[in-house]
Amino acid sequence: MADIAPSTVYLVGAGPGDPELLTLRAARLIGAAQVIVHDGLVSGEILALASPQAELISVAKQRSRHSMPQDRINALLVELALAGRCVVRLKGGDPFVFGRGGEEMEACRAAGVPVEIVPGMSAAIGCAAQAQLPLTHRDAASAVTFVAGQCKGLTDQDWSGLAGHGRTLVIYMGVATAADIADKLITDGVSPAIPVAVLENGTRADMRILRTLLADLGDMVAREKVRSPALIVVGDVAAYALAQDVLPGWAAQMNNGAEMHS
Repeated sequence: MADIAPSTVYLVGAGPGDPELLTLRAARLIGAAQVIVHDGLVSGEILALASPQAELISVAKQRSRHSMPQDRINALLVELALAGRCVVRLKGGDPFVFGRGGEEMEACRAAGVPVEIVPGMSAAIGCAAQAQLPLTHRDAASAVTFVAGQCKGLTDQDWSGLAGHGRTLVIYMGVATAADIADKLITDGVSPAIPVAVLENGTRADMRILRTLLADLGDMVAREKVRSPALIVVGDVAAYALAQDVLPGWAAQMNNGAEMHS
C-alpha cells in the first residue's frame, strides 16, 4: 500500500438533475471512474453513465438524517484515493454551492491526496432556466442572493436586506421551514405581497413551478404537498416564471403585473 501513489479525488457537480446539463468533463469522469461516491439527489440517468464495473456508493442525506456522517464521507474519499482507486465524488448541483465541497477538499488536502473540482450547474441556475424565471432583470432585480433554509439557528440568521424591491432571494433546502422563512422575511420588513415561486424537482420530467405571495408560502407548501428537492425564489422576478398560480383570486393580479413589465 505504501508504494501506491494516491489517486486524484474529483469533486464533480452533477447539475440539477437533467443529464443533458452535465459538463462534458463531468460525463467523461463519471464514465471512467472506478468508484463513484454520490449524493441521493443525483439522478439515475446520470448514474447510468458510469461503467458497469464501477462501484457506486450512496451517501444520501435527508433532513436531520445522514446515511453516512460528513466526517466519514471525508475519510472514505481519502481511503479510496490512498488505495489508488479512481474516485469521483458526485454531487447534485455544484460542489461549492451548499454541497460541502469545501470540507471534502480540505480533508483531501490534509491527507496529501490530490483533489480537483469539476463545477456543475447549480440548482438555482438550472431550475430558474427551466421555469423561464430570470434571477436578475433590469426592470425587477439587480442583485441575487443564495441562502440555505435549513441551517441551524434559522431565526438567528441575518437575512436583512437580501429580499425586497430590486433583489432576488433564492432559498435552498427550505421546504420544511417554509412557514418560518416567510415569517422571518416579513418580520425583517419584506412585503407580504411580494411574489414567490417554488421550483420542485427542477429540470426533471416531473418538475412543478408554483407561485404565490410570501404571506401564503407556508400554507401553500402544505396545501400543494411540496416535497424536496425544491427551491424557493422570493422577488418580483417570480412574476416572469412559467408558473401555476396557486393562490385563489390572485392569478389575474399576477398576470396584470407581468403584462406591465413586458
